[in-house]
Amino acid sequence: MIGLLITIVSISGGILLGLATLDKWDGDANFFNKIAGVLSPFQTLIGVALLILGLMTFRANLIFTLIRLMGGLLLLTHVFGKVPALEPTLRQISEKLMPFKAIIGIALLVLGILGLF
Repeated sequence: MIGLLITIVSISGGILLGLATLDKWDGDANFFNKIAGVLSPFQTLIGVALLILGLMTFRANLIFTLIRLMGGLLLLTHVFGKVPALEPTLRQISEKLMPFKAIIGIALLVLGILGLF
């Protein structure tokens, strides 16, 4: 059950983070833009789920866990102002990860698709 949840969260987080690249691949169909429009209200929930599930599966595979944690941090950048104690540290980490947003999104999408098999 947790594997299916990790797969769903990874795919949806990958679509949200890798939207710029996916939109280029999509062409005129706007398929990924429509999906991202549906998923965007749940961005905070997806980010929290990526962080929690990434920490829960920490010992399973370190690379997959790090990608999930980075994706969760990138999805939660708009929430960091509400956590005053951790805000400076979390903002610095997310600012350093921001240039790699599309790469992390595509990696999350690939991890989610691999989780289906």
